[in-house]
Order: sequence, then C-alpha cells, then structure tokens
Amino acid sequence: MELDFEHCYRAVDSRDPRFDGCFYTAVRTTGIYCRPSCPAVTPKRENVTFYPSAAAAQRGGFRACRRCRPDAAPGSPEWDTRADTVGRAMRLIGDGIVDREGVPGLAGRLGYTERHLNRILTAELGAGPLALARAQRAQTARILVETTGLGLAEIAFAAGFGSVRQFNDTMLEVYARSPSQMREKQTVGRGEAGVVNLRLAYRPPLHAESLLSFFAGRTLPGVDEIADGGYRRGLNLPHGGASVSLRPGDRVVHATLRLDDVRDLAPAVARCRRLFDLDADPVAVDGVLGSDPALSGVVAEEPGVRVPRAVDGFEMAVRAVVGQQVSVAGARTTLGRMVRAAVAAGQSTSVGEPTPIPQTDTTAPLAGFPAADVIAALPDTAFGMPAARRATIRALAEAVADGKLDLGPTADRTETVSRLTELPGIGPWTAGYVAMRAIGDPDVFLPTDLAARRGAEALGLPATAKTLSSYAERWRPWRSYALIRLWRAA
Repeated sequence: MELDFEHCYRAVDSRDPRFDGCFYTAVRTTGIYCRPSCPAVTPKRENVTFYPSAAAAQRGGFRACRRCRPDAAPGSPEWDTRADTVGRAMRLIGDGIVDREGVPGLAGRLGYTERHLNRILTAELGAGPLALARAQRAQTARILVETTGLGLAEIAFAAGFGSVRQFNDTMLEVYARSPSQMREKQTVGRGEAGVVNLRLAYRPPLHAESLLSFFAGRTLPGVDEIADGGYRRGLNLPHGGASVSLRPGDRVVHATLRLDDVRDLAPAVARCRRLFDLDADPVAVDGVLGSDPALSGVVAEEPGVRVPRAVDGFEMAVRAVVGQQVSVAGARTTLGRMVRAAVAAGQSTSVGEPTPIPQTDTTAPLAGFPAADVIAALPDTAFGMPAARRATIRALAEAVADGKLDLGPTADRTETVSRLTELPGIGPWTAGYVAMRAIGDPDVFLPTDLAARRGAEALGLPATAKTLSSYAERWRPWRSYALIRLWRAA
C-alpha cells in the first residue's frame, strides 16, 4: 500500500480521528507508534515513518503508544469493504483463523500458496500473516490482562500464544511492559468466569437509533433482544457459545461478552464490530450520498447511518428466505416457530450449548441461531410455510452444513451470490440481501424491494424498479447505505 507522506502528515498534524486505523505513525526518536489522532505533540517530519498496519510498525521495531493505544483503533474501512484477496485475508485473520488453523489454513481458504499469500500481504500491509496475527494476539491478551481476573498463564493460551514465554516476550516487545507490570495498575479482581467488558471504538458519527430500531423489529425470543438501551444476542463461536450486550456510547460501543471459552474473544469482537458496522467510514459514505439533492436532507438529519450486518451468515440467509413476500412481523413469527422447534426437539447449535445468563441477571438466557444441520433435520411441521419455501431452506441448510456454501464475510462475494442463486427459490433479491448483511458488500441495491420503492417515492425519486436502479448508479460504491436510508424513509 502506498501511503502519501503529505496527506498522512496533515492528518496527524490535525489529529483527525477519521484516519485512525487507516495508517499508523511511527516516531524514530521515541521508538513509539501512534494512531493519527494521538493527542501528543506532533513529531517533526524528519522523525516520522508511516505504516499501513500496526503489525508493520511492530515489525519495524516500534512499540504501541500507551496514551492513544493504537492497537485499539477502529479497523481500516478498506479491509472491511474490499472484496479482493487482501480484504478477505484481513477479515479471516480478524476472526482468528491463523490461531485455529495456522497460515496453511488461511492460505487454503483463499486458494493461494503460503509463500504467495505472504508476498501479497507484505506488499500491501508491510507484514505477513504471522505478524498480523501476532499483533491481534497481543491486543487480545492486553484486553484480557486489563479487564479480567484470569491468571496470566490462562490468558497466554486463551489469546493464542504457544507458550507463556512467547506471551511474555511479545507483550514486552509490543507494549514495553510485561503482563505482570500491565496488571499492577489494574484493579481487576477475580470476577465472573468468562465475562469480558470492553469498548469497541468507531469513527463518528454513529446513528445508533437506526441500528437499534432495525434490530428491534426483527428480534427472535431466545436469540436476540433490545434491552437497557442496547442490543443483546447469542453467538455461535468456534470453541463454544456466548452472549453479548452492546450499548452505543460516545465514540465507543460498550460491550459485555459472556464466553464459554475465552479463546473465542477475538472472533467474538470481530463479529460484534461487524454486526454494528463499526469499521465503516461514515464521512466518506455520507459525502457521496449527501451530494445527491434527494438524499442531502436525510443525510444531514441523520448522519452516520450504518448497515445492520450479521454475526451468522446462515441465520441471515434463512431470515432472507423466510422474509420473501411476507411482512417483517410475519417473518419474525415463522422464524420464532423454527427456533422453538429446534429447542423442543432437544437440538442445539453444532458448536456449543446455549450460554446461560448468570442468576444475578434477570434477563432471559440467549443462544445463537440453530446451526444449519439442526435446521435441515427439523420436521416439516416446524417450518409453517409453503412446501416450495421449505424446500429452499432445506437446500440452503444442507449446502451450508456440507461446506459447499460459505456465507461469512470472508467469502468470495461474486462466487457466493452465484451459488446462492443456483439454489431453488433464491433469486436476485434474496441473494443481494444476504450479500449486503451477511457477506458485507457495501454496494448492493435491491430495486425490486417494495420498501425501497416506497422510500424512494417519499423522497421524490423514481419509484419503478428499472428507473430506480438506473438512478442508484450515482450512489456507487455505497448503494447498501443508500438502501438503508430508503428503508428508513419508507
């Protein structure tokens, strides 16, 4: 990745938080790297080097600033939206795939040799997959050291380190402090097992009400709910189940995670960030949409509207199929029936039992959406829908359970949409909806969607599918965000 020195230095000099996570500032005289918005005195030009990733700065021999904590900056919006190999690799690394399957597993999922993948990532990010995973591992360990009462040896293995010695050496190198020194100033006691409290940073503005209202109309009993000004839901993670409570605040979203296995912290954080679209660049999005006179008013009134994403691609695909030609309320009823049938049959997700909420919490226990093999095994009476749509859900569940269809944010978008439309009963609307919310495509538009056309009409835009589709070309590459605004206008 080419970083323009002048542009980067001006961002640092103005302490512009929009660039946090996009690049990192390393100061040779101090040996420290910072985020662009660090409040410290702006370093002299001749002492500065810019890096495209925290891993590259660490590889260059710099340690993280203790004041601005650059490792906790929002992720780059480029890696969140790009559909190429580098973008997919960054999302896979963020989900912890290197810790679980190693670099061979990462390379295999992307269809490259380890050597070629290392060359691609080093050229773009200044660091290979091992260094990128190591930087994430250090951040995960820091969170556990500072927010939990786990023993340091437990933290070392939970964060993905191969040994306690490797853990200590890495933390000293990255933070210039040993884990025990980092904990000395913390007042963390031995609290509830598996509970982690943290703050998820984002680039402001964030229109939290639009996210919460969207999820509120689609909650499923036992899976997710709106509570205490935030959103709670169950998660299915690689090593077990979990539940999370997300409450938007000023520049951060406060998250409380209850994990069956603390090794799942990194993938849980990645999925929570994805759910609320926290790595987006709202200024860039609103700049494009706000330049259209038809949308300028709603953009000015509600800046920072995000795309509500998903933590489970299969769940989102099932929701999309069930929602074909029925109201949101009707889809919610049908989905609730399916979830209850899975529980009544004594089934759970294939990755872990539902995570119980402690007795001190008066809210109901939440668990992740039933896994694909569970849905495929349900009797016909559990679906409550026409036979053709039931067959579509079965075909979808079988394809996901067999590994023939990947619906995660790391999937190849073009290939996944193509495979979805090959399934009986899945057309462009359903495939596009899944691509937008599950795979994370920022440029999806659904011109045949009734709510989108109603919203367009309310804003004085063309209301027929063909003319609306043509008009929406001016909103590229952010048509998914424009679609959310049309839905809100409806």
